[in-house]
Amino acid sequence: MEQGLNAPPPPHVLIFPFPAQGHVNSMLKLAELLALAGIHVTFLNTDHNHDRLVRYTNVLARFACFPGFQFKTIPDGLPAENPRAGDHFMEMFGTLKSVTKPIFRKILSSGQSNSNTSRRPVSCIIADGILSFPIDVGDELGIPVIHFRTISACSFWAYFRIPDIIDAGELPIRGNGDMDRLITSVPDMETFLRCRDLPSYCRVSDLADPNLQLAADETRQSPRARALVLNTFEELEGPVLSHIRTHCPKIYTLGPLHLLLKLKLGYKTTTLHSQSSNSLFEVDRSCMTWLDAQPLNSVIYVSFGSITKMTKKELMEFWYGLVNSKKRFLWVIRPDMVDGKDGDGQTPAELVEGTKERGYMVGWAPQEEVLAHPAVGGFFTHSGWNSTLESIVAGVPMICWPYFADQQVNSRFVSEVWKLGMDMKDVCDRVTVEKMVNDLTVEKREEFLKSTVKMSRLARESVSESGSSYCNFERLIEDIRLMRQGAK
Repeated sequence: MEQGLNAPPPPHVLIFPFPAQGHVNSMLKLAELLALAGIHVTFLNTDHNHDRLVRYTNVLARFACFPGFQFKTIPDGLPAENPRAGDHFMEMFGTLKSVTKPIFRKILSSGQSNSNTSRRPVSCIIADGILSFPIDVGDELGIPVIHFRTISACSFWAYFRIPDIIDAGELPIRGNGDMDRLITSVPDMETFLRCRDLPSYCRVSDLADPNLQLAADETRQSPRARALVLNTFEELEGPVLSHIRTHCPKIYTLGPLHLLLKLKLGYKTTTLHSQSSNSLFEVDRSCMTWLDAQPLNSVIYVSFGSITKMTKKELMEFWYGLVNSKKRFLWVIRPDMVDGKDGDGQTPAELVEGTKERGYMVGWAPQEEVLAHPAVGGFFTHSGWNSTLESIVAGVPMICWPYFADQQVNSRFVSEVWKLGMDMKDVCDRVTVEKMVNDLTVEKREEFLKSTVKMSRLARESVSESGSSYCNFERLIEDIRLMRQGAK
């Protein structure tokens, strides 16, 4: 965006995501949207994730066209060999607070984050809302902080209400027999939210559990931020958003962000953007050629995201269920997805044969493209929020097998509220997998198609000119500019 001779210099926003694939992906999309609007952006990634991002994507070339954009890095405090997935995921919270926080403060106070073109200091921080310490640092240095939660509004609201659920005596959960008990202390969810649908951190018998306390405490910090950004749209989560606004009055719903970004780019298929990604894994594009050879709506796409771990037994149950369904499938199996050393045993001949006939497996796929491909007719997902939104936009119905955190809430909303698919949480056997695949693609296909087509249309309308997310983005830009004018 050109600046007139007397125009004020652009604001300088520092964006700091939590160091996980889903968080980095959606916050990079927001960063690109801000840069397109002429705002100077510093994207602060951990060393570990920045190295992976540069290794597997064209991200440096893609952002080089924005003169006010720069990448900075910061340590996450974990050793390089730490897998940062599965059970190790939560370890990052401790080291981010002890190691990263003081370095974050130093970067901001010493001017190391100044815009590389104008040397202008940071006028606003957009921090991952799962971390409260950027608010502490922002308050100390007089820099306004906006929280960005990369989860759904319904999950945010469930997290926010954890202290109230505890006060109501509805936690802790008392064993497996208690899992289907209704939770009645989360407004707007009283009739369908069960114990098993709460964020996974609630599945503890001890209320002093550090992960449960962390999940509750960090979310309760968001009202301290200047505003809250959510990657959702009003037409999808309006009722829940109205409850959140009683605690966080200023909310910018900007989702689906990947669709808003496409719109702002003008749907240009430039070389840099047509096959670009924000992936921390090496993308195997051979699956797109395979999809091109498959019939319309014939393929179930299977991906459980960047953090999910499973046992060899679970893997085999999924595999048998997919092969026995006789449906075509494209399955993402990350190299680090199967727990333990038992992942290299002999694969039964019938699975090898069934996969050769109807299946294709990759280590990582270009998911947005896959879901938009006409051959894909269903999505077997871990119910991560980016994946859920991408499926909604593509109009693809889901089978949900959530792993942890917000995914348990998302999967319940997909099946019970939005009617966009089925929830298979806490079950993993080949018979159920086969039945659900057949239900999704045959028995209940028409029923799901009505809901998915409607929600996909509403998503597209929300980011089109005068749509709710489009207007909220314009409002965010204006408010960031006002923050710059108020900054010293």
